[in-house]
Amino acid sequence: MVTEKLDQALVRSFPIFQNTPAADLGTMLNHASPRQVSPGSSVFTQGAMADSFYVLLFGRLKVVQTTRDGHQVIVRHVNPGDLFGIAQALARPDYPATAIALTDSRMLFWNAALWSSFLSLSPAFAQNALHAVGQRLQEAHTRIQELTTEEVERRIAHAVLHLAERSGRPAEGGVLLDFPITRQDIAEMTGTTLHTASRIMAAWDTQGLIDSKRKNLLVRDTFALTAIAERMAE
Repeated sequence: MVTEKLDQALVRSFPIFQNTPAADLGTMLNHASPRQVSPGSSVFTQGAMADSFYVLLFGRLKVVQTTRDGHQVIVRHVNPGDLFGIAQALARPDYPATAIALTDSRMLFWNAALWSSFLSLSPAFAQNALHAVGQRLQEAHTRIQELTTEEVERRIAHAVLHLAERSGRPAEGGVLLDFPITRQDIAEMTGTTLHTASRIMAAWDTQGLIDSKRKNLLVRDTFALTAIAERMAE
């Protein structure tokens, strides 16, 4: 178990715990356990029994789903403060994807059997959880729409902009994604090939829109990428 006082101060600003009374939050944190995961290690794997749910404290994760024909798709990235592994909210007994640490990551986790009792305990937690599920569904809907209606360059621009908005931080020269993000990752996020993603991103590098030559991705010109993302098909 973790120290309630320390964790209350740490997690109170997280979306899932906003407006949660201190007593309710204390009860939930008393049932939490900490976990540290090193880069490249899995928090849970697709198809495994969903025995826990999580909140990320520090680090970055990617959530990867493997299709029936063996292709990998990056479903989302998990940022500090995010709730994840909530198969219970989808009425699933198993995890629909694999969560992999991109950097040293620390998280809290709870036994899955506590999910329903937490929803009953705290109306604020229940409302925040409902909002989190709704946001995931909306993101999935938007992504399906992009995959089925947009050309590849627009899809990649949308993906890079989404990463910059959700996971980037201001840095010299633009917005930095300070965790490993490769062109293969971008290809898996946008339903295209590594060759196509590399060709498009190399062109953006040359134009000064991004810097993807390093381990981390620097987004230099969000205005130009937005123009590409919103460009109507010719």
